[in-house]
Amino acid sequence: MAELNSFVDYFRKKYGARLQKVVVDAGFTCPNRDGTKGVGGCSFCLNDAFHPNYCTPDKPIHRQIDEGIEFHTVRYRHAQRYIAYFQPYSNTYAPVEKLRELYATALSHPLIEGIVVGTRPDCVDSEKLDLLQGIQDSGKIVIVEYGIESCYNKTLERIGRGHDFECAVKAVEETARRGLTQCAHFIFGLPGESLSMMKEEAQIINTLPVTAVKFHQLQIIRGTRMEKEFAEHREDFHEFTLEEYLDFMADFIGRLRPDIYIDRFAGEVPPRFLSPLQKSWGLVRYQELLAMLRKRMG
Repeated sequence: MAELNSFVDYFRKKYGARLQKVVVDAGFTCPNRDGTKGVGGCSFCLNDAFHPNYCTPDKPIHRQIDEGIEFHTVRYRHAQRYIAYFQPYSNTYAPVEKLRELYATALSHPLIEGIVVGTRPDCVDSEKLDLLQGIQDSGKIVIVEYGIESCYNKTLERIGRGHDFECAVKAVEETARRGLTQCAHFIFGLPGESLSMMKEEAQIINTLPVTAVKFHQLQIIRGTRMEKEFAEHREDFHEFTLEEYLDFMADFIGRLRPDIYIDRFAGEVPPRFLSPLQKSWGLVRYQELLAMLRKRMG
């Protein structure tokens, strides 16, 4: 039976301790929102549902970090080392000099040892990757987190992603060439994808030079275009029950290369954001899900 290699274990092996992410909202937007590639974002997306209340772009970055550390000190009492997680929207979607300034501000906080940069594959280029490599070469921790979502171009087009899978492959290869740690994000249950299609993605992911992966089950968010599509074409969606998803993930992780770490395998969204159209798993926290998955995996 395969083991679940947690990204937390990767941090402990490489840096000798758990590194707690502190989310920072630096006021970025997205080419899929500002009209460059589209408006309204991807069909599943409502960014407010995916990041904590303490981080808002009207607050200075250091204040967000201070409040985030206070939050995590209560929730994770053993957290001692922190990295700033530029999470909301596309956090390389700005000129390089602006990125340099924002990243440097976060890294100047005395308790921050590095950055995690969440972005899209179509929002990086050689100059931006060179900037991140330079930060890493200076002794700081740098992790690039790419939202890829699906390995299938038909799916990416249907959800209005604005880039194809080949774009993602190029981005992760260029990132790996610079020796940067990277994590790739995927969603299971997107419209038009069968269970067998989702399972086959494991072999595709195995060809990518990624350090870690993050998986979420599709959660239908109130007010999104995906909610409307779900209501009209529910037959196109594979709806996972909790038990089925745990079985699926145990099998899927067993198909992955053993050197790939798992950052997350399921998503959590505050109940107020979830559409009543989708069957709920109930109020099950991630740590409970993790314990259930580990039990399944032996």
